[in-house]
Amino acid sequence: MLASVRSIRRLSSAASSATRSLLLRRLLLHPPRPQPQPSPRPRIPHLQTLTRGRLAAPRFSTASCYSTLSRIGECGAPVATAIPEAEGVEEEGEDGGDTDAAAVERHDTDAYAAVELALDSVVKVFTVSSSPNYFLPWQNKAQRESMGSGFVIPGRRIVTNAHVVADHTFVLVRKHGSPTKYKAEVQAVGHECDLALLTVDSEEFWDGMNSLELGDIPFLQEAVAVVGYPQGGDNISVTKGVVSRVEPTQYAHGATQLMAIQIDAAINPGNSGGPAIMGDKVAGVAFQNLSGAENIGYIIPVPVIKRFISGVEESGKYSGFCTLGISCQATENIQLRECFGMQHDLTGVLVSRINPLSDAHRVLKKDDILLEFDGVPIANDGTVPFRNRERITFDHLVSMKKPGKTAVLKVLRDGKEHELNVTVRPVSICNVLLVHFD
Repeated sequence: MLASVRSIRRLSSAASSATRSLLLRRLLLHPPRPQPQPSPRPRIPHLQTLTRGRLAAPRFSTASCYSTLSRIGECGAPVATAIPEAEGVEEEGEDGGDTDAAAVERHDTDAYAAVELALDSVVKVFTVSSSPNYFLPWQNKAQRESMGSGFVIPGRRIVTNAHVVADHTFVLVRKHGSPTKYKAEVQAVGHECDLALLTVDSEEFWDGMNSLELGDIPFLQEAVAVVGYPQGGDNISVTKGVVSRVEPTQYAHGATQLMAIQIDAAINPGNSGGPAIMGDKVAGVAFQNLSGAENIGYIIPVPVIKRFISGVEESGKYSGFCTLGISCQATENIQLRECFGMQHDLTGVLVSRINPLSDAHRVLKKDDILLEFDGVPIANDGTVPFRNRERITFDHLVSMKKPGKTAVLKVLRDGKEHELNVTVRPVSICNVLLVHFD
């Protein structure tokens, strides 16, 4: 329209009316085309959208990448606690540079702290072992070399896995940054819990070494960093993951059911015995993974580690984990519950087999319904409450008791409830007896 108006104004200065009429007729029949306007610049997508696919695969903390953009979380999604740009400008103007100090304080140091702790705490274990030859009992198999990891705890002791030093001839340890290997002595080995304690007599080895403190059982989705010396290199390695599951699991080395923590961090041969660090404390010891699966590794939790260490400190040797020496069956079947006279409000498990040489054989009877263990109700599937809305099999309560201690059992027998006292014994002795008399 503006072009048409300008053309009409030009026509007003034409020399003759005939020429003006002819030009006006042509203008109405063929109006001038509007000039193309420059298209707006396409909006560039947010950096989070462009990098989300790349940041979703590796798991690492990006809190250290402080910028004016929103902070990207571990899942690639914006974090609700991101600091807006305007607030950062105000802080810089008012405080005169305190923003940089605040950024340093917000720096996520979990991975870095794990590395710093590991540098002076985690050692590489070299083992030369010779296993017995069961086909030729008068001789052993050929010697073989294996490697693992370990870490220092208070009291100048080193914790590692039992399968790392099993059937050992001699053991050497090397700390990070040192080319020297030091001879180590095996103080105690617990094959059921797959743990071992080492000691080193050399004062030179302990120079500059720091000990790690044991923490507690981590909750689901809490981040842990596994430190050790896995295959693929000679230097220390750190892999990060989160806690996926906490439940009793069969230990591959000892074939026993004890509590274990499943994590999605990479655990490879050589990681065995290395600590899983959460914050500045140890959350567990890496010891096995699930073959045929992806990102499923297991660590030994702190209660099992403490139970092993306390037994060695009290008796000077490995004392073992306890069991009742019984086999139980779930009572989730309605007909089964009616057959044994279980009321609707009663829950428990059916005792189907008892070790004839265990203390439970003198107290319990076959077809008893085990209702409670030390005052903790047992569900029909054999589980007991554990932490916040989690459940775990009652065998964990039995295994955590010290050998020779008395447990109070509440059972249902012939429709009547009874309270019985049973002495718990180490699992190794009961397993041998159970296999022998089965």
